[in-house]
Amino acid sequence: MNTLKVGDKAPNFEAFDEQGNIVKLSDFAGKKLVVFFYPKANTPTCTVEACNLRDEYAVLKEQGYEILGVSADSQKKQSNFKKKFNFPYPLLADVDKEVINAFGVWGEKKFMGRIFDGIYRITFVINEEGIIEKVIDKVKAKIHAAQILEQ
Repeated sequence: MNTLKVGDKAPNFEAFDEQGNIVKLSDFAGKKLVVFFYPKANTPTCTVEACNLRDEYAVLKEQGYEILGVSADSQKKQSNFKKKFNFPYPLLADVDKEVINAFGVWGEKKFMGRIFDGIYRITFVINEEGIIEKVIDKVKAKIHAAQILEQ
């Protein structure tokens, strides 16, 4: 896995959100963007993480951040996830893993003695110039917004 690092230019991407709208990196030009990758919608830790960002959304927006969630779930699954928990930010349905692979967050994982390929729970904070200024690879779901905001 070749995960992007601090100082790297964020890759140009284009993917559908949960409603079928095309979302591109260029949509966020001149803005700070948080891109959080999560393994699967409606699973316990992913839900806690996404809900923490929802609950702290006003604080993140106040600090100038836009938020974008990404997983390989279908548009329908992402849409159901967003509606169920009332997320105020878009969720990308990256079923072909183009965004996931561009950021380098797909690879071998181990869980309960099993080895499989999957999405790493990693968050990238991208500055107004499109440069990655922070990578959070040890996401703490319950306090994820605080991790994003700490300097």
